[in-house]
Amino acid sequence: MAVVVSTRRLEISLFALRIGIALLMAPWAIDKLIRPDHAISVIARFYFIGELLYPFVFGVGAAQAAIIVAFTLGWVRTWTYAAVLAMHAVSTLSTWREYFAPYEGSNLLLFAAWPALGACVALFLLREHDRLLSVPSPIRAKAESRLIRSDAQREQSVGARIA
Repeated sequence: MAVVVSTRRLEISLFALRIGIALLMAPWAIDKLIRPDHAISVIARFYFIGELLYPFVFGVGAAQAAIIVAFTLGWVRTWTYAAVLAMHAVSTLSTWREYFAPYEGSNLLLFAAWPALGACVALFLLREHDRLLSVPSPIRAKAESRLIRSDAQREQSVGARIA
């Protein structure tokens, strides 16, 4: 059974997911830039990495912020969507112990990460269809223009043979 989905509805849905994931991820990147002490304590607790220096945390925050901006713009989708998926997967899986004690403290809030991870997977798998308010990649734009030209040339050549 074939499922027909409006291209416009699909693009709107993917855009909504992209913005929602960006709104989820951005505060964590910004936190590393404006509250490195907090970021260091979170990293020490969940990733078991201690003795981090501020420049390292600031660098990670800046890199994450840049990736999230590119992701929000839908730019270089294969790379940015994969990076966001990887970042969110690592943060979701790093809290695995808290999932075994959901009713202690604020652990229940961590379960919200799972549907967001599913959204990241969906966005990655459907990235070619996420075009609404998306910045085209220079490489992809060049390849697509080449395809359009070759299609037009093919149609002209077929038309000339028919006439």
